[in-house]
Amino acid sequence: MMGWLFFTTAIAGADNASYLVLTDLSGAQHRLPQSAGKWLIINYWATWCPPCLEEIPELVTLYDDRRADVMVIGVVFDDENVEEVKRYVDDMLISYPIVLGNKTIIEKIGSAAVLPTTYIFNPQGKLIKVKHGIVSRQYVETIMLAK
Repeated sequence: MMGWLFFTTAIAGADNASYLVLTDLSGAQHRLPQSAGKWLIINYWATWCPPCLEEIPELVTLYDDRRADVMVIGVVFDDENVEEVKRYVDDMLISYPIVLGNKTIIEKIGSAAVLPTTYIFNPQGKLIKVKHGIVSRQYVETIMLAK
């Protein structure tokens, strides 16, 4: 199982994701993007959302194949307990970090009114695109090539 991440420090605003600091279950902190030159994909989803579950395999292959230049963070908005969410993560073979969604994340990154919603930040931390609805690997890579 990948490391679960919990939001601990606010970001300066949606246009600068480099200030996003997360702490995983072991207490290690991660500043995003994790290294210079990485795209940051923040994907809001829920276990009860069929379109969310449909796009997860696309995000997994994107992350697994392009870890050198892409960081994917899944933010789950779910009323299930943490153990139930972990079972979904295991069942879906999600390899990228998962954050439990909360009001602070919504305030700092953006709305979760529509699920799935994906926020795409360029390697400089600038918000490039907000996509409501399903994303595919091809969709994300097309945006990356265009910018």
